[in-house]
Amino acid sequence: MLIEHINQQLLDLEAAGLRRHRRVGMSPCSPRQRWQDAADLLVFCSNDYLGLANHPVLIDALAEGARLWGVGSGASHLVSGHSQAHAELEAMLARWLGPHIPGAQALLFCSGYMANVALMTALGDHQATILSDKLNHASLIDGALLARAKLQRYPHAQLDALERQLRACTSPVKLIVTDAVFSMDGDVADVPALLQLAEQYDAWLVIDDAHGLGVLGAHGHGSLEHFALCSERLIYMGTLGKAAGVSGAFVAAHPLIIQWLVQRARPYIYTTAMPPALAYVLRHALEIIEGAQGAQRRARLNELVAQLRTGLAALVLQHTGLSLPPSWTPIQPLIVGDNARALALATALQARGIRAPAIRPPTVPVGTARLRLTLSASHTAADVDQLLGALSNILNEEQS
Repeated sequence: MLIEHINQQLLDLEAAGLRRHRRVGMSPCSPRQRWQDAADLLVFCSNDYLGLANHPVLIDALAEGARLWGVGSGASHLVSGHSQAHAELEAMLARWLGPHIPGAQALLFCSGYMANVALMTALGDHQATILSDKLNHASLIDGALLARAKLQRYPHAQLDALERQLRACTSPVKLIVTDAVFSMDGDVADVPALLQLAEQYDAWLVIDDAHGLGVLGAHGHGSLEHFALCSERLIYMGTLGKAAGVSGAFVAAHPLIIQWLVQRARPYIYTTAMPPALAYVLRHALEIIEGAQGAQRRARLNELVAQLRTGLAALVLQHTGLSLPPSWTPIQPLIVGDNARALALATALQARGIRAPAIRPPTVPVGTARLRLTLSASHTAADVDQLLGALSNILNEEQS
């Protein structure tokens, strides 16, 4: 019965154009990758925003880290898995966030998903209310649902609605929770206004900066640096597998919050620590991000974003049923609405040597299926022109 039940649900997903499929990559992460079932493709779907995932300096650092620390940590952080490599990385991350969260300490996690679930469940007890943007990442949503706190969701970026909820909230602990850069639309939260509300209503502001760390800020320190914010009320989650090019995540916050996570965050307590070699190479990645090379890569990335956005805006004007939400980040969503049309566009692009998968519900709201186009500093202007030219040809054929 179970197999029949699952099979029917899979068939239903297929019929609705919602079934997901994995692809097997045969070469390292880069703008041009080889795939098991296709020729080399020009890729516009990676979150490797600064092009560090295959950086030779980091490859050498990983090899050196493995020679120093081996390939596994052997246990959780609280048993025997917390190495000097982990401690030094946490200290570096605390230094990064220190100007924005006075006295900040940092705590490593194996993934951003685990970090967010840890935050929501450890801080969201029966005395708390979580006030969450409706377009927050699934990890924040799942963490809030698992928490014992009351959950209220406010319409995306509508701070008037959030303020009404805060004004009516009687919980002694209030947690405003938001992505900094929203992963499917690329828009940036009004973090200064959110922090102002947190201070006005005695709340805490939890920021998921998965897509801002490394990309935003003069030194790549993320959304808090970009907005020049400083407050003890900030609780910051950043991932290390996107712009940083490696793997893992961290939370930076007031020292007592970090200590509470050590005591009560189950995804931290009951998980084997990330390999210390990864912690070792991440220090080198962070050095690149905040140095001159990182600044050059961010400048290059911004140029590519402007080029792509100009070309996409022209296509939207020329063809019906398309929209391009406002975004100045490396995430540029071309919304087509219909699942079948999004899949057809992705298939046609692949036939022209370009990988840009269709994003469909439940990842995005019903009726907003899209191509989520992401850029890397390793792309070239010619790469962007190739994508725009292919899209133009496909859309012209679609109308003929």
